[in-house]
Amino acid sequence: MNSTAPRLLALLLSLATLAPAAPAPAASDARVKELHDLRWGMFICWSFSTFSGKEWTPGVTDVAFFKPTGCDTDQWARTAKEAGMGYILFLTKHHDGFCLWDTQTTDRKVTKAPLGRDVLADLKRSCDQHGIKLALYFSEGDWTWPGAVDGKGRNAGIGRNPEMKKAQLRELLTSYGPIEYIWFDHAVGDGGLSHADTITLVKSLQPGCFVGFNHGDQQGADIRLGEMGRPGPLDDHQAAGPHMKDAPAKSYRLAEFTYPILPKEHKGGAMWFYSLPQHDGLCHSAEKIYADYLGAVRYGNIFSLDVGPDYAGRLRAIDVQTLRRVGEMIRAKAPAPGPNAPP
Repeated sequence: MNSTAPRLLALLLSLATLAPAAPAPAASDARVKELHDLRWGMFICWSFSTFSGKEWTPGVTDVAFFKPTGCDTDQWARTAKEAGMGYILFLTKHHDGFCLWDTQTTDRKVTKAPLGRDVLADLKRSCDQHGIKLALYFSEGDWTWPGAVDGKGRNAGIGRNPEMKKAQLRELLTSYGPIEYIWFDHAVGDGGLSHADTITLVKSLQPGCFVGFNHGDQQGADIRLGEMGRPGPLDDHQAAGPHMKDAPAKSYRLAEFTYPILPKEHKGGAMWFYSLPQHDGLCHSAEKIYADYLGAVRYGNIFSLDVGPDYAGRLRAIDVQTLRRVGEMIRAKAPAPGPNAPP
C-alpha cells in the first residue's frame, strides 16, 4: 500500500496536467459596461509599413528600416482625450514580427531600432497622464516563424512558434498594466496556438481583458471585431465587415468596429498606416465620424478609428483638427448629421 500511493499520486497529477483547462468564466455585466462606456477610441498603427507606403511590408531584415525622427505619445493621448475617446488601441506587432515594445523574445524590436525607445511603455505613461485606457493589437502569426511565407497570408503556410507567441503575450499582459482588450489579427494564422488556448492564456493573466479575433475560430471570444465594419447590434454579424466570414460565437458580449481615417479614395500608399505626404490633406469628415460614433452609442458598440503617426511619430495636422471637431460635437451633443453630410 505504501509503495503504491506515490505512484497513484503521480498518475493523478499527470492526468490533471493533461486535462484541458476549464473555460474562463463569462465576463460580468459590470465589466461589459466598463468597456461599453469607453465608447470610442484611437487605433494607432505605426511600424515598418509607415515607411514602406504599403499595407504589408515583407522582406525587411534590418530593424533600422523603422526610422522615425521622434515619437510623441503625449500628442496621441492628448488628442484622444480632446476627441472624447476612452481608449487607445495600439499596434504592438504586425505580420512582419517587428515588436513595438522592449520584448525579450527577439531582437526584431523597436529598442534595437534607431529610435531606441519602448514605445508601448511611453504610450502607457501618456495614457495614464491623460486618463485614457489601453487596448492592444497583436498579429498572432508572424512571417519570421517556421512555416510562414514572407509577405503571404495564412493560406500560403502558417508560421508556428506557439512558445514565442505565449511569451510575447505574457510580456504584454504583465508589464504594461491593465489591458482593456486584445485585437488579434488572424491574417497570417494563429502562430501554432489555437484561439481556444490563446483565450485561456490571456484570461489566466488578466481575467478582465476581453479577447477578439478579426476572423478565424470565434468560439469563446467575448468581443466581436469589425475590420472595416459599421455600427450594428450584436446579433447583426454582417456589421463585423467583409473580412468576418466565420460563424458568430454565443460568447460575444460586445461588438467593436474599426476603419481608417484615410478614405479609400486615396491613390497609392497604405490606409491603416501613415500613407504618403501627398495625402496629408485627405481625411474622413468630422460629420461622418461623428455619425458613426452616434451609431456605436446607439447599438452599444465601441468604435476604434484608425490613425497613423507620420515619419516624425506625430499625428497629421488634419487628423488632430478633425478629431478635435468630433470631440466638440460630442460635448455639445450635436444632432445627428443629415443624409447629405460629407462622407
